[in-house]
This record gives sequence, structure tokens and C-alpha cells, in this order.
Amino acid sequence: MTGPKAYLTYSTSVSIGAHSGIEECKHQFTWERWNCPESALQLSTHNRLRSATRETSFVHAISSAGVMYTLTRNCSMGDFENCGCDDSRNGRVGGKGWVWGGCSDNVDFGEKISKLFVDALETGHDSRALMNLHNNEAGRQAVKATMKKTCKCHGVSGSCSLQTCWLQLAGFREIGNFLKMKYNKAQKMEVDKRKMRAGNSAESRGTTAGTFSSLLAGELVFLEDSPDYCTRNISLGLHGTEGRECLQSGKNLSLWEKRSCRRLCTECGLKMEAKRIELVTSCNCKFHWCCTVKCEQCRQVVTKHYCSRRESPFSNNSRRRNRGYRK
Repeated sequence: MTGPKAYLTYSTSVSIGAHSGIEECKHQFTWERWNCPESALQLSTHNRLRSATRETSFVHAISSAGVMYTLTRNCSMGDFENCGCDDSRNGRVGGKGWVWGGCSDNVDFGEKISKLFVDALETGHDSRALMNLHNNEAGRQAVKATMKKTCKCHGVSGSCSLQTCWLQLAGFREIGNFLKMKYNKAQKMEVDKRKMRAGNSAESRGTTAGTFSSLLAGELVFLEDSPDYCTRNISLGLHGTEGRECLQSGKNLSLWEKRSCRRLCTECGLKMEAKRIELVTSCNCKFHWCCTVKCEQCRQVVTKHYCSRRESPFSNNSRRRNRGYRK
């Protein structure tokens, strides 16, 4: 199915999938200097995207994965008339003691439709467009790579002498974790800048296509070094780390989370400032027949930590001089 009919049928799933990709991006980078800001929302729709950084590669991959994931899941749920389970391997022996059966998630369908929507947005043939297409494909490969085999036992008295197995999508958080590891190992491609500027010329197309074809489809690639995310830069849509919250203490924190204050504040030339904040939450909720739930409001004072600008060593002296002058 293509054209206007395909757009009407799948556009809602595509939009939801792209949004879930951005939300996952925000989760993965919550305690990073670059935290997938609102400006990154444009990256999922490729509007006026000019950067080609490591972060750009992740956004393309996770957005593409989100679209494919949602289309595949909705297909398995029976939301589309022309799509159902992938039973192409059913009945085949998969390994010792098990055969393919059941209802495998139809990732081939999700991949096909997501390409129609996501990849179609890249109309150029320059190095940036090819980089975006490559990272789109890496996102789709991540959906496939994280699929789980689920089995059901058959046999007398639960002996499980034979198993029927099928493939299911992993949780989207697992796909996000998978792509975050790919982000950490992303490869920078060295492309002749003169040929990058050549844009859609025949020479540029041939050179850049050859460069990207030598890479594994599942790896993330980028062309430009990342800017300084510590510093506010309005022209690039960067807000810097001043005012960002970081984690100083708490239960079950990972080592990466525990180091967030150092990464966001100290290493960016800022100081960590503790603030006591009163939180108001609903608590002691009770169900009253029929049919309301009434809750009390509980107040709790917690300490949170934020990055703030260091005072200049001359600021206090300056204020003293000003106060003395007023006298």
C-alpha cells in the first residue's frame, strides 16, 4: 500500500512512534550534558537539520526504531487490515526440541512501512543525507537485534518434550539501551569537505555512497564533532548545563548517575548548589462507594542539587565598594 491511502492508514502510528523515540532519547540522556532538548524534536522529522554530530546519529536511530516498533506492534494487535502475525517459519524445526509456531511479531512489515515514511524524508544525496539514512537503518536493525524468543511447552504432564517458539519485540527501553551503547561506540566518518559542499553532484554521490557502504548497517556514524554542551548557545538551540538538576545521593543510583553532578556542574565550570524544596503529593487515597477516590495532600521537604554559576572572586569586593560609595 502506497500513496494517500498508506498515509491515512499508518500516519498515526508513525507519529506515535517518532514521539516515543524522542521520549526514549530524553530518558537515555537525562543526566548527560546534551539531554535531548526540545530542539531535538525537529531531528525526528528532519526539518532543517544541518548538524551531523554523534547526538544527531542517535536521534535518527531512535526515531526510526520508534516508528518501526510502533508499526510492528500495532500490526500484531490487529490494527491494520492488511497485516498480521509473521507465520512464515511456522512448522519448521528451529533447534533441538523446538519448532517455530505461534504469532511472531511481523518486523518485516514494520521495517517496510517505516522506510516508506522515514527514509522518504531524505531527498538529498550528500554526505549528511546518507549519514541520516545509515543511522535510520541502524535504528531498524536494533529492533531486530533485540527481539526475544518466547516458547510454550508441549508434552504429557508438563514434560515439555517439545516447545513451540516465536519471536516477540523487546521492550522499547531495551532498544533504547542497545542504541545508547551504539552511540557510545559511534564512528566518525572522514569525508572530503569539498565533496560535502558539492552536495548532490555525481562526484559527491559516488564518493559518499562508497564511504557508507563499507560500514556495518547496525553501527552509528557521524561527520562532525559535537559542540560544547556546557555552554549556552542560542543559535544552536543549546541551553547549557546551568540550572540543570543533578543527582548527589539516592537509592539504587548507577555509577553514571552518581557522577552526574561532576559531569554537569564541576566539569562545566559551575558549582553544585543544594536547594530544599517542598513537594506536595497525593497520599492516603481511599475509595468511597460509589465511585470516587479521595486523597489527602502530603507535604515533604527534599533536597535537590542544581548547577549554578560560580561567583566571581571580585564580586564581593565590588559589592562592598558599591555599598561604601553609597554611604
